[in-house]
Amino acid sequence: MPVCLITQPIHPVGAERMRAAGIDVRHSTASNEAERIAEVRDVDAVIVREGLSAAVIDAAPRLALISNHGTGTDKIAVTHAHACGIPVVSTPAANVRAVAEHAMMLMLAVARNAVLADAATRRSDWQHRYTVPMHSLSGKTLGIVGFGRTGQIVAQMASAGFGMRVVVWSPRVNEAEVVAQRAERVPTLQALLEMSDVVSLHRPLRPDTRHTIDAAALAVMKPGAILINTSRGGLIDEPALVDALRNSRLFGAGLDVFEREPLPVASALAALPNVVLSPHQAGSTQEALAATASQCATQIIDVLAGRQPEHMLDPSVWLRRRHATTEHTTETPA
Repeated sequence: MPVCLITQPIHPVGAERMRAAGIDVRHSTASNEAERIAEVRDVDAVIVREGLSAAVIDAAPRLALISNHGTGTDKIAVTHAHACGIPVVSTPAANVRAVAEHAMMLMLAVARNAVLADAATRRSDWQHRYTVPMHSLSGKTLGIVGFGRTGQIVAQMASAGFGMRVVVWSPRVNEAEVVAQRAERVPTLQALLEMSDVVSLHRPLRPDTRHTIDAAALAVMKPGAILINTSRGGLIDEPALVDALRNSRLFGAGLDVFEREPLPVASALAALPNVVLSPHQAGSTQEALAATASQCATQIIDVLAGRQPEHMLDPSVWLRRRHATTEHTTETPA
């Protein structure tokens, strides 16, 4: 019987689907890498939410697939896995609408100072409404950096739902997609930053995208602008952002992701009143979790039955996969 290890909690539907297909599903109890290495020695597939190192991959001689629960794979040793003939798959469409909703929620929470208003109400401070500034989103310009699935949905929500003007910058932007979402393409990141009241980041984290928003970028943003990040923490130079927030260069920021996760208790970001924080949970609605877990399970079932999965990061790995002639027999997914 093939074995799948689930390294972090996922929605139960994923495990249920795999068990129905004849896969032995195990849930990790490891608290460190050494324990994780011991766990993977006899597994055929893994579902990961927080990455997988090369050392763990090397300790799993039967490993035929790494299934990433979500879209961001920067914490997985992808290049090493591919070199070993192990496909890596993601779930690119399962939680994008949930992430887009979260981005809009953070925009509203920052613009309306929702966290401070909640605290004031709980202490019966009715004077709060006269002293703390708030802003509307309607009529403002939203700048979207990166225009993949999530960025496009955010554009749709902001334009149709909030009456915002949407401008887009991306090195690979598709003009037809921009027009379809009633957005405008701008030629440079600097141009977008200069004209946007709200900037929302939707880029993957790669060496060339790290610190897309650095001190220089923050310096050209509109005074009093809002910065939103539901993509990857490494897109922002956090010390530079702290300085911009402390100096009121920006009105505020809404962050779901951070360069170091979990965010340290002593982080300067956590001490700022003009930041709304959430613990990398943008894609974690119950509906999105179920869809993501189900998509992970489908791809594992496919691979263990010898079928090419839908969302491989590099489809060429399929032809040179390490277990091409020894796939397990599993039931066809429903």
